[in-house]
Amino acid sequence: MPSQPDTTTTPVQNAARVALGVALAASGVSHLTVGREAFKGQVPAWLPLDPETVVLQSGIVEIALGSALVLSPRQKALVGRLTAAFFVAVFPGNLAQWRSRSNAFGLDTDSKRFARLLFQPPFIAWAIWSTGACARKLRSRGTGTANL
Repeated sequence: MPSQPDTTTTPVQNAARVALGVALAASGVSHLTVGREAFKGQVPAWLPLDPETVVLQSGIVEIALGSALVLSPRQKALVGRLTAAFFVAVFPGNLAQWRSRSNAFGLDTDSKRFARLLFQPPFIAWAIWSTGACARKLRSRGTGTANL
């Protein structure tokens, strides 16, 4: 039996989810095209992987997550948690850019690179809030059901 659409988020949350999805997909396309070199500068030197591969794979993940945020409203809580986890996973790249003083995306001073670090927690919160991921998880605890 097909599941019913999830109506636990507001129209504002849904618009925010779609906006995040579009932004993520656009960023992913940039990873694969015009922004590839700049993104390679964010791959931490200690990461034992080829920076080109990391940039291409993270771009594909961003496109997939962005598309899922827009096109999979029935799975939005799961996609929201996965997106938040992705934002946590890429944070070391932002730290690496700040610590190595790598210029990319107009971040050409230490203060600009540091300020960028402050944007990651709001992105994580945006992913969780706009998908109702936290609220759904809390509600499922009260009923004893897993609501992924």
